[in-house]
Amino acid sequence: MASNLQNKSPLTREFRLEFLQSITNNFSDDRIIGKGGFGVVYKGVLDNGEEIALKKLNHTGLDDKEFTNEFNNIIRAHHQNIVQFVGYCYHPGTSWIMHDGQYIFAHEPIRILCFEYLHGGNLESLLSDEQPCRPDWQTCYKIIKGVSQGLNYLHNAHEESIYHLDLKPANVLLDNNMIPKIGDFGISRIFSLTKTITTATRMMGTLIYQQTRNLTKI
Repeated sequence: MASNLQNKSPLTREFRLEFLQSITNNFSDDRIIGKGGFGVVYKGVLDNGEEIALKKLNHTGLDDKEFTNEFNNIIRAHHQNIVQFVGYCYHPGTSWIMHDGQYIFAHEPIRILCFEYLHGGNLESLLSDEQPCRPDWQTCYKIIKGVSQGLNYLHNAHEESIYHLDLKPANVLLDNNMIPKIGDFGISRIFSLTKTITTATRMMGTLIYQQTRNLTKI
């Protein structure tokens, strides 16, 4: 199955729904590794033993426009401190429901984004009071530096900057070497570098982190 991931451009990394069902035991509960406001994350194992994380988006709460937004942002982000995008699945599913005494067919697309699987968990878990010990300063510095480098890449590497808008410990993942990688681009936005000041007045992100954002580019 290595051929599914290798030697392909991001635009050709499309997985069939049946394939993703097979590597997650039909999205069984024992494969769940995380949940969020927009969906559930499952662990999948390829035939070659490689592990990936599959973000299956909810039918409600995230429409096709927002799915496309996240897809377009992550597909252009390639950096050691950004979670690596592996592929996607968009299955135009339909189902029938009873409405006003008649059966009608409803459009319920299945939308899945696939990423590298990181064994170190997320930064929120690392800093939890339930952890028996906290990371030393050297590890903390590595994490701070890595997150800063990832943000700098998002803001400055392209003609149009990507602003995450929901950066928090739960959205910073860690690999086995404690290298941080920024993930979850569900509400990220793109702003042109030609605009020196962009003001976002809409409330976004996790409730505890919400605030009116003034994004200034100097």
